This record gives sequence, C-alpha cells and structure tokens, in this order.
Amino acid sequence: MQQSVNRNKNWLYLIILGLAIGVVSGVGAYTFLYAKGFSYMSNAPEVCTNCHVMDANYNAWVKSSHKNVAVCNDCHAPHSFLRKYETKIVNGFLHSFAFTTGRFPDPIRITNRSRRIAEQTCRYCHADIVQQIDTAHKGAEPLDCLRCHPSVGHLE
Repeated sequence: MQQSVNRNKNWLYLIILGLAIGVVSGVGAYTFLYAKGFSYMSNAPEVCTNCHVMDANYNAWVKSSHKNVAVCNDCHAPHSFLRKYETKIVNGFLHSFAFTTGRFPDPIRITNRSRRIAEQTCRYCHADIVQQIDTAHKGAEPLDCLRCHPSVGHLE
C-alpha cells in the first residue's frame, strides 16, 4: 500500500515538473522567438519599434537634434552596466505586460522612474551648461530639464 502511494506521488511530481518545464519553455519561446526578446539586449533604436505604439516616438527621434548623438538607451537607461540592464529587464517586463494586455496609455507616457533616469542623463551629457544654470539659481531647487524641454529627443 505504502509503495503504491509513493508511486502516485512520484507521478504527481513528474506531472508538475513537466507542466513547469512546459510553461517556462512556452514563455521563453514566446519572449525570445515571437517577441524578439534578444533584440532588446542591443542598443539599436529600431528595437523600440518592435511595438507599433512606439513608432511615433521613433519617427520623432529620427527628426530630432539627438539622432546624431544618442540612441534610445543613451537617454532612457542608466549609464552603468548593471543599472542599465536592470532597467531594461524591469521596463521589458512592464512593457511586454502592458502591450500584451493592452493596458497602456495612448499616447504612451513616461513613468516617474524613467523620467528620473532621463533627467539624470540630461544632466550627465550636458553637465557644463547644467552646472551654469544650477549655479545661477543657487539656493533654489534644481531645475527640471524635461519641464522646459519635454520633447527634445522626440521632436515631431
């Protein structure tokens, strides 16, 4: 009797293991084959157009003053290796979830986290002029680059 119960448990574990492997394989295949998951590891700006909702942003970037000096990751991902890929993983998951479920604003909007990253990038790349502006406004709160230049990377 005990041997029969153990055999049934073993089958149950094998079924659960098989289902888990199937789910992981299915999600992995969807992510990296159908949804072009490996492309997101690159710096190519065209990757952003894997989701058609980004077409307008990409087309605006192509016409912008930043096209010749910066790609999407330069402004929308931190410059340190680990933080860059952490951001790409977090954004990749959130974007894929939003686009798969259809739960995203139209037109698309930048999140507070992504806005902070873009602000830090503006200040990094334009450090000389930002320092002059911040010095001129000493004692006041630092100015927000994106408040005055909201579409500089995506001119339409």
